[in-house]
Amino acid sequence: MPKARVWRQGKRTLRLCADDLLTRERLIAYHDSYAAAMAKYGLQRGVRGSEARHTTTAQYYRDLKRKAGELEANVRQLQNEQQQAERQLDEVRKDIKSEKLEAAKTEAKAALVAKVGSLLGSGKLKELEADNRTLQDEVAARDESIELLQQQMERQQEEYQRQLMELQARHRRETADKEAAHQREVSFLKSIIQKAKKWFPLFQELVYMEKFCLKVGFNERQTATLISGKPLFYEGELYSEEHRRKFTTEEAGFQVVKDPKDKSKLALAINGQVIGEWFKEQFGRLFSSVKRTVEPLRRGKGMGL
Repeated sequence: MPKARVWRQGKRTLRLCADDLLTRERLIAYHDSYAAAMAKYGLQRGVRGSEARHTTTAQYYRDLKRKAGELEANVRQLQNEQQQAERQLDEVRKDIKSEKLEAAKTEAKAALVAKVGSLLGSGKLKELEADNRTLQDEVAARDESIELLQQQMERQQEEYQRQLMELQARHRRETADKEAAHQREVSFLKSIIQKAKKWFPLFQELVYMEKFCLKVGFNERQTATLISGKPLFYEGELYSEEHRRKFTTEEAGFQVVKDPKDKSKLALAINGQVIGEWFKEQFGRLFSSVKRTVEPLRRGKGMGL
C-alpha cells in the first residue's frame, strides 16, 4: 500500500496555499460584491446558506426525455381514438348503403305491384305504398343521424388537434425555459471562472495539476495535499503517460512547485526533480537494462551459426 505523510512547515516559511486564499469569508465577500455590481442588470444573489442543488445535466435531459414520452403517449391515444371513430363511420355508411339498396328494391316492387294491381284491381297496392313511405322516413332519419355523427367527429378531431397543439406548445415553452436557465447558469459559472483566473493567476494551473496528480496515480486525499502546496511522502507505482507505463519508486518526497523553466506554470517534483525528467531517467535505465540482456543473446546466436 502507498504511504503518505505531510511535512509540517515552520511558521515563517513562505508557501502557496489555496486554503489561505479561498476562505469561506472571502468567497462570501466575492459573491456579495459581484451581486452588488450586477444588480443593475437584474441579477439577484443566491440565498445565503441555501441547501438547494442545481439540476444536473443528466437529470435535465432525463426530465426532457420523460416529458417527450408522455407527449408521444398522448398523441398515440388521440390517433387511436380517431381511427376508432373512422371505423364506426365506415360501418354506419355500409348500413345506410344497404338500407338505400333495399329501399330501391322496395320501390321497384311497389311499382310492379301497382301495375299488377291496376290490372287485377287488388288492394295490396296501398299497403305497399305505406310500407315504402315508412322505409323512406327511416332512411331520412338515418341520413340525419349520419350527418350529426360526421359533425360530431369533425368537432372531436378539431378538439384533438387543439389539445395536441397546446401540448406541443407547452412542451416547447418548458424546453426553451429550461435551456435558457441552463445557459444562464453556465454563463454565470464561466464568469466566475474567468474572475477566479484573473484574481488568482495560478488557479487554472492548480486545476491542471489536480488532473495530472490523479492520472499519475495519487488518490484524492494525496492529491488534495499536493494541491494545497504541502509536501507528501509516497512509495509505490507512478504512471507516465508519455512512456505509457508505470515506474516504481521507493519512499520519496513529492511537492507541487513552480516550473523552473516557466514561473507562471506549476510542476510536480519528486525529491526536488521535475517528475517528467525523473520519468525519462527511469525509462533510460529500463532501456539500458533490456539492451544489456538482449545483446549477449544475439552474439551467442551468431556464434552457434
